[in-house]
Amino acid sequence: MRSIDLSAVNWRKSSYSNQDGGACVEISDDFTPLVPVRDSKVPGGPVLVFPVGDWSSFVTAVKAGRLNG
Repeated sequence: MRSIDLSAVNWRKSSYSNQDGGACVEISDDFTPLVPVRDSKVPGGPVLVFPVGDWSSFVTAVKAGRLNG
């Protein structure tokens, strides 16, 4: 597995984030074809990295309501 340097990443917060510290994620568009994802409340915590196609499929499913339990 290769390692990527995330020290200078530009993060953007989900448009669904709120000021009350709800469940929020941040992603970076800096690593095509990968999408780093982290918890905005724990910026120094772990980062998950997904292939861009998998992340896109996940976001599409969330927006369509297909993942609501």
